[in-house]
Amino acid sequence: MGDLRGSSLVTLDDMRLEHIRSLIQRAAYIDGHRQQVAKTCAGRVLATLFYEPSTRTRLSFETAMLRLGGQVVGFAGAQLSSASKGETISDTLKVVSNYADLVAIRHPKEGAARVAAQAASVPVINAGDGGHMHPTQTLADLATIQARLGRLSDLTVGLCGDLTFGRTVHSLVTTLARFGGIRFVLISPDELRCPQYVLDRIDAAPTCSYLCTRDLTSVIGDLDVLYMTRVQQERFFNEDDYLRLRDTYILDEAKLSGARQHLAVLHPLPRVNEIAVEVDSDPRAAYFQQVKEGMLVRMALEAALLGDPLPGYEDEMEEN
Repeated sequence: MGDLRGSSLVTLDDMRLEHIRSLIQRAAYIDGHRQQVAKTCAGRVLATLFYEPSTRTRLSFETAMLRLGGQVVGFAGAQLSSASKGETISDTLKVVSNYADLVAIRHPKEGAARVAAQAASVPVINAGDGGHMHPTQTLADLATIQARLGRLSDLTVGLCGDLTFGRTVHSLVTTLARFGGIRFVLISPDELRCPQYVLDRIDAAPTCSYLCTRDLTSVIGDLDVLYMTRVQQERFFNEDDYLRLRDTYILDEAKLSGARQHLAVLHPLPRVNEIAVEVDSDPRAAYFQQVKEGMLVRMALEAALLGDPLPGYEDEMEEN
């Protein structure tokens, strides 16, 4: 794990599968040793540069650092930063590198995180760039699937809703395909189908396949995982299209009655109408567990990129 020290995370394509597995394992260790790891990053400073709103993800990054004993600076909204004066991302990162030991950046434009990582002299974590990638959400998704089903391969995974603009979908599909043995069921209106480059990644994985459909009810009984997504109003150029498509899929107890008992229902949140509130009490609802797993894997990631060892972790691994 030492070779992640000082590196940035722009996309999980940059990270070996053994490192992904290790981060998930470390997150589970952190969950069981909260007090023991509480000063792991004492004296460290995380900068959260969020150029677009995301209360949940920003708070997750910040809480992760605070729970490791570090501190947090940053802003939420481009209007609160020097970007409103015309400062470039590169210049902002060169400045912030003098203040912080680690940066988490969210930006509405694809590629912004790569530009930030190239400009910064400290590790940068992509907290979501446009419709491109959201690697730490994918780590949270993988940790939740591992916790619920005990494996990350040999699964039938349904993804439902906005598969065109959903960066969490793109990150999850391309990463799961690397684990192999996944049958993807891609459920969306024709207007919101998965981009071709994501389908190409599935085709390139010899043990993976995909099915495209518009009908959730007909396939829900085949699924081990159902990943619901929000139709994102902020990604649409045409308000009429958004209004026409936003409520295409609503998961309720009636639809869940045809699902397997071990199904794990995931959602990156925030939800609008995609999942009825009545589903929250169903044991198959895993989306609030995802929130906890997200904070834990961000703790594991922040410590790893800074090169700060988790007290007791190596000893426990040797014993096991």
